[in-house]
Amino acid sequence: MIQAVIFDMDGLLVDSEPLWQRARIEACGADRLRWTEADQERVMGSGTQAWAKYLAEKLDHFYSPAEIIERVLDQMASYYHEAVPLLPGAYEVIEQLRGRYPLGIASGAPYRLIHAVLDSAGWNGVFDQVLSGDDMQNAKPAPDIYLEIMRRMGVAAENTAVFEDSGNGILSGAAAGTKVIAVPHDYHRASDEVLSRAALVLPSLLAFRVEMLNDL
Repeated sequence: MIQAVIFDMDGLLVDSEPLWQRARIEACGADRLRWTEADQERVMGSGTQAWAKYLAEKLDHFYSPAEIIERVLDQMASYYHEAVPLLPGAYEVIEQLRGRYPLGIASGAPYRLIHAVLDSAGWNGVFDQVLSGDDMQNAKPAPDIYLEIMRRMGVAAENTAVFEDSGNGILSGAAAGTKVIAVPHDYHRASDEVLSRAALVLPSLLAFRVEMLNDL
């Protein structure tokens, strides 16, 4: 029986991946950074330190990881200040679940951006626990962030549903022993092999109905 529901954020609730790609290129300089689809897939769902280190290596350390983080987050904060692009169904799925289940956010994004999204969406106080990858030594696809947030929420993995969109996120939730609801994003769709690790695959959040949790 599902007793708690945990959400990823980027690419699942928020259509942020195009913004992250734009922010990384603008922050690092389009003339310096050759950013490919493979690079974007490599860092999707990873923690801040992980993608900053990856970018620094791509740039032959023209900027340090700390400098890259500051520059990219400043760009993202400026985008979110203008508007937070919620994905279709994001608001509706939270409305279906709030008050019925304890809710959590387990995101690779830093707290600064997580709270910017919660503020903009009117979700302050909706989530019982919010955990950033910045607090974790190992980023997704390691299970650490889900194991820790379940510990904080006091719920067992077999009683936890996790919404994820990326391959790294799906693998993370599955490795933690949760029931993963995969909502693949067209921007970088997870492979069929990875999707097979999910308990349920939805075409979008709009397809979710709370009764589906009874069948997990």
